[in-house]
Amino acid sequence: MQKTVLSFGETLWDLFPSGPALGGAPFNFACRVNSLGDRGIIISRIGRDDYGRKALEQIAAFGMDVSCLQQEDRHPTGTVKVRLDHQGNPDFLIVSEVAYDFIDVTDELLSLARAADCLCFGTLAQRAPTSRRSLQRLLEVTGKGMKFLDINLRKDCFFRETITESLKQANILKMNLHEAHYLAELFEISLSSLPDFCAEMMEDWSLSCCLVTLGGHGAFTASADGKKVYVPGYEIKVVDTCGSGDAFSAGFIHEYLRGKSLADCCRLGNAFGAVVAMQRGATTPVSFEEVRHFLKADHPRVHEPSLKAFAIS
Repeated sequence: MQKTVLSFGETLWDLFPSGPALGGAPFNFACRVNSLGDRGIIISRIGRDDYGRKALEQIAAFGMDVSCLQQEDRHPTGTVKVRLDHQGNPDFLIVSEVAYDFIDVTDELLSLARAADCLCFGTLAQRAPTSRRSLQRLLEVTGKGMKFLDINLRKDCFFRETITESLKQANILKMNLHEAHYLAELFEISLSSLPDFCAEMMEDWSLSCCLVTLGGHGAFTASADGKKVYVPGYEIKVVDTCGSGDAFSAGFIHEYLRGKSLADCCRLGNAFGAVVAMQRGATTPVSFEEVRHFLKADHPRVHEPSLKAFAIS
């Protein structure tokens, strides 16, 4: 059965040296959810400018629902200047006072949130009061739907209060290792053991799951019922890691909403992230069949030795 997955936040253009690419973590996530066969809906705001028009055209071409993509004249469509290091890892310069800072809450959005299977959100779109208030209202009315926090800590675009309030609302927390180090320092939790760190985060914030992506070394996931899973990374030729974490999240939630095991959720997410990292751009189309084919292939793996006890193939 198709699931309805909402994703709140930024839709923007990543301005690479090679040219612009449509992105923004919430949009990337919605796009990847959609490609897996679910109904991925982006709740965002764009300007009535060239970038906004091009975004609408491209999103429609992906076959995505654009009914929750608001438009306005006062603020431009969001942009981010992206630089990649020699390993394909991005560094971001994020433009402020753009359209996604002013997302409105509407009766239609409230009705959609009440019925959704999942609402995904992060911290970047909460840097401005209008979007922050709109998100809080949607989280308040979300019924039995999963609240998935992909924390996405971007430089100068989050506050301690934003982090704590988001954690209070979330059922699932997803972060990368850099963000895990930041949260460990912020909340004075030891990160000498990643499983122990995740266990403490789940206990402190009443989370059902805690996910940590480890770049080329795969991902570690723990659940509140005591399950712990480590999926090793893949030895692949990395082209661009932009959007690979969002693909991981999409693959994970696709399986999670169907009651699959933690191991199955991590396997699909990890493979999806790897496939995306082998191409340029965060939203270059990838089919579910391509991800399945990748999973069946015999790729060399990259292990994190400290998590060997929890490893699955």
